[in-house]
Amino acid sequence: MISKISFADNKKYYLNNAPLGVNKEASSFTHSYLEHSDLTLKQKATVLGTSAIGLAIPLAFFSKKAGFSLNPAKILRTPIKDWALFKYKPLDKVVDYGAIPIVSMATGSVAGGFAGGVLVDKDNTKAKKREVLSQLLGDVIVPITCVWSGAKVFKHFEKTLQKIMPKISKENKFAKVFNAISENIPNAAATLGSLGVGIIAGNKVSNEINEKLYNMKVERGIKATDFAPHVDDLCMSISMVNEGSTFGTLLGRVIPLALLVPGYETGTAREK
Repeated sequence: MISKISFADNKKYYLNNAPLGVNKEASSFTHSYLEHSDLTLKQKATVLGTSAIGLAIPLAFFSKKAGFSLNPAKILRTPIKDWALFKYKPLDKVVDYGAIPIVSMATGSVAGGFAGGVLVDKDNTKAKKREVLSQLLGDVIVPITCVWSGAKVFKHFEKTLQKIMPKISKENKFAKVFNAISENIPNAAATLGSLGVGIIAGNKVSNEINEKLYNMKVERGIKATDFAPHVDDLCMSISMVNEGSTFGTLLGRVIPLALLVPGYETGTAREK
């Protein structure tokens, strides 16, 4: 029974406090849920905490594999800069955040975020299930595959590409800076290009799979928060292209922090 019809900003139409959206292509109305309130700070903190716990499990495994102790007493006696999470040199004694560790930590983060989200907001479990695919496929697995492939291809043609880039033959400060920038343009182009392809492809793949699984049209666009997990792709790409580089390893230290975002986004996803 219709008890209330209201109009807002001349664009959205509400039926019993729930918005009606017009699907122009199908010439029909589709129903969606109206959010009456956001998650509380306590609920969000719970999701972030469970995401961190989920991420910490594979992180602990790879830290142990790299030779770090998991004994709490020993960790507290170790300078913070030498903790597994922060240590970046010497290169043979640090945690290597390659494709497998990144996917493992992302999966742990998403699993933890989902569990925390269901705990504090079980009425939106379906939305969180859809977000699991969006985060893991769209923001992690597909982009990482593209970046990994792009880095491998670039390494094969790196020297050839650097040779054909314009150079200044003079030996002065400006020439050195110009030549250094010129040589690194292919590197930057390969990194950003493969990452861009990965972001677009990942978003499309996750939308398509969600549509098949849930029999509903999913049009989840690329959000600003989707770019946070791609910090790991960028760092991994830089590390692979500059294999053995302290700079690349240093950048990799932000990967675990970036991978908290997929879990948090999963746990806080709600029907709209």
